Amino acid sequence: MKITEILLIIINFAGALAVFLFSMKMMSEGLQKVAGSRLRAILHHFTGTPLSGILTGTAITAIIQSSSATTVMVVSLVNAGMLSLAGAVSVIMGANIGTTATAWLITLLGLGDGGDGIPLSLLLGAVSLFFLFSKRDRMRSIGQTIIGLALLLFGMDLLQSAMPNLEDYPSFLKTLATLGDNGIWSILLFIVVGTLLTCLVQSSSAMMAITLLMCYNGWIGFDVAVALVMGQNIGTTITANLAAVVGGIAGKKAARAHLVFNCVGVIITLVFFRPIVNLVHLLSPSDLPLAITIFHTLFNVGNTILLSFFIPQILKIVDWMVKEKQEGPDDDEFRLNYLQPTLLSTAELNLQSAKDEIEEYSKRVIRMYGFLPSLLSAKSQEEFDSTIQRIAKYERITDHMDMEITRFLTRVGSGDVSQHASERIRSMLRISDNMESIGDTIYQIALTRQTKRAEAVHFSKELNDNLAHMGELVQKALTVMDSNLHDYDHADLETAYAIERDINQLRDKLRSQYLDDVKSGRFDYQVGIAYSNLFALYEKMGDYIINVSESIDDSNKHIK
Repeated sequence: MKITEILLIIINFAGALAVFLFSMKMMSEGLQKVAGSRLRAILHHFTGTPLSGILTGTAITAIIQSSSATTVMVVSLVNAGMLSLAGAVSVIMGANIGTTATAWLITLLGLGDGGDGIPLSLLLGAVSLFFLFSKRDRMRSIGQTIIGLALLLFGMDLLQSAMPNLEDYPSFLKTLATLGDNGIWSILLFIVVGTLLTCLVQSSSAMMAITLLMCYNGWIGFDVAVALVMGQNIGTTITANLAAVVGGIAGKKAARAHLVFNCVGVIITLVFFRPIVNLVHLLSPSDLPLAITIFHTLFNVGNTILLSFFIPQILKIVDWMVKEKQEGPDDDEFRLNYLQPTLLSTAELNLQSAKDEIEEYSKRVIRMYGFLPSLLSAKSQEEFDSTIQRIAKYERITDHMDMEITRFLTRVGSGDVSQHASERIRSMLRISDNMESIGDTIYQIALTRQTKRAEAVHFSKELNDNLAHMGELVQKALTVMDSNLHDYDHADLETAYAIERDINQLRDKLRSQYLDDVKSGRFDYQVGIAYSNLFALYEKMGDYIINVSESIDDSNKHIK
C-alpha cells in the first residue's frame, strides 16, 4: 500500500467522521432545545429510587441522544447537593441503557445499500424544510433534529464509502486477523483500543458506528467487535470525569461511580464472555451488525439490572477512591457547583446551569450579609477582626463568582443562541453584576464599622435602633430577591417594590433627622459622618437588590 493511498484513505475517513460527528451534535442539540431546561428538573425530581433513577436516565439519554450531556448534568446536580450520590449512580446506569438507542438507529436505518428509491436522508432533509423556516423556536428546533438525523444517515453513507476494500490489501487484512486470533489476549487488546479511541473521538456513538461498519465490511469478527464495544463503554466515562475536575467531592464521586460501574460491567462480561456470545449468536445468527447491537443492549441492560442491587457497594468503592476533605461549617471557600469547564451542547442547558449557579451566588451573599450583626455583638477586638476577615474573604468570593459567571455566559452567548436565550443571557449578566455590587456594599459597611471602632465613635441607642431597622428591611429585600431567583416564572415584584419603597422612605426620614441633628449640634462630626454613611450604604444595597428582581422580570418578558 502506497503512502498516497494511505493518506487518501485517512482524509476520506476523517471527512466522513467529521460529518457524522456534526450530525450527532446537531441532532442532540435540536432534541435538547425541544426538551429545554426541564431536563434538570426531571433529573432532580424523578430519582427517588434506583428504578426511577434508571428509568429517568434511560429516557433522558434516549431523548437527547447524548449520554455525555446526561452525566455532566448529573455531576453538577450532585455537586450542588440537589441529587444524592445513590440517585446519581442510578441515573448513570440508565444513561448507559439510553445510549443504545443510537446503535439501534444506525443499525436499522444507517447500514445497507439503500435501494433505487429516494434516499431516506434526502427525504428527511426535505421534511425538515417545513420546520426550519418557522418563526417559532420550538419548530425550528424540531427541524434541526430532523436535519441532524438526515445528516447522520448521510454521514453513515460517507463512512461506508470511505471504508477501503481490505481484499485489495491482503497483508493488512492478515495482520488484523492475527491480532484478533489470540483468544483472551485479543479481547483485552481491543478493549484497550476501544477505550482509547473513544476517549480520543469523545463520542461512543461515533465509535459504535465505526465498529458496526467494520463488521458490515468484514474487517473484524464478532469477538473483536464485542471487545471494542466494551472498551467504548469505559472510554465514554472520560466526559463526566473531566467535568468533575473543577467540582466538589460529591461531583468527583459521581464521575468515579460512572467509571466503576462500566469497568465492573466489563469484568463481569469477560467472566461470562463465551455464554453471552453464544446467546447473541442464537438471537441473531447471520446479521453481524445486528448481533453487535443486540450485544450492546444486553451488555448495558444486563449490567444495569445486576449492579442496581449493588449500588451501596459501588459507593463504598467510590468513597475509597475519592477521599473526603474536611470543610468548614460555613463553606468559606470559592467553589463553582454548576458551571463546568466544557459547555453543554445547547444554550438552554447552559443557561440552566448559570441560573443554578446564580442561586448559589445569592446564598453566598445572604450568608455574607448575616456576618454584619456579629460586628456589633463582638466582645473582643480579636472576634471583631475575625468577622472582618470573613467578610473580606466573602467579598473576594463574590468577585470570583461574578467573574466566572460572566465568563461562562459570554462563552454561551458567543455561540448559536436564540433571541430568547440572548435576552436571558443579558438579564443574567445584569443579575450577576448587581449581586457583586451587593457584596461590595456589605464589605463597605463592614469597613465603615471598622473605622468607627478604630476612632472610638459611639452611637446612641436611637441611632443604633434606626440602623437596625434599616438592616431588617434590607434583610427582607434579600429574602424576596433570593426567592425570585429560585422561580423566575413567579417573581414577586410587588413585594420587592414595596420593601424598596420602605427602604427609601426610611432613608429619607433618617437623612432629614440627621440634617436637623447636625444643625442643632446634637452629635459631633465623626458620629454624623459614620451614621450617614451607614444608612446611605444600606439604601444603596436596596437599589442593587431591586435591580436583581427587575432583571428577572425583564428576562421573563422576553422569554414569554
